[in-house]
Amino acid sequence: MNTIDMPRYNDCIGTDLRKAAEIIKKNGIVIYPTETVYGIGANIFSEDALKKVFAVKKRDIDKPVSVAVSGFKMMDDLVVMSEKERHFVETLLPGPVTVLLKKKEKVPDMLASGSGLVGIRYPDHETTIKLIELAGVPITSTSANISGEAPPAKVGEIRISADYIIDGGECKGEPSTVVDIVNRKIIRKGANYEKVMAALMEFQKL
Repeated sequence: MNTIDMPRYNDCIGTDLRKAAEIIKKNGIVIYPTETVYGIGANIFSEDALKKVFAVKKRDIDKPVSVAVSGFKMMDDLVVMSEKERHFVETLLPGPVTVLLKKKEKVPDMLASGSGLVGIRYPDHETTIKLIELAGVPITSTSANISGEAPPAKVGEIRISADYIIDGGECKGEPSTVVDIVNRKIIRKGANYEKVMAALMEFQKL
């Protein structure tokens, strides 16, 4: 991987996505835009790729990393949901919200930090969705910054290593709200917080 000294501006988003998807298939890591901030994407089923993600973020191995999916079908392949939980999820997604759900065995423990739960992002962002579809696998969804530092909203703010960057312009800059559906609580306040709180209050009545 090459350390990024200057932003790489791309001419054709379609070409970028195909290149990025191929890198993910080969266990590399890419930086991609979302409706919140720029994220690091890697094949969640590749231990080598996951190790790279933790390394470039300088993230403790005992801290979880979320997963981005391209739709509810892919989500169903990764997590277990009751009918009530599904209704809650479908109220909020796609959108700038991360939902914690009980993971299926196929999801690497490295992503869950031994909790049995995994964070799922279904972004409301065409570029992200297309990247996941082209890669053919769920990808990591963690902000493209050193752990503890501010997440980047544009390419020029990225200061970590990657095999490729997709320049999607400026993101909105507010990280997703993280909600633990299993334990019915907010883990992190972020984008769409009020909507999540309202949905959670209704969910807690069920």
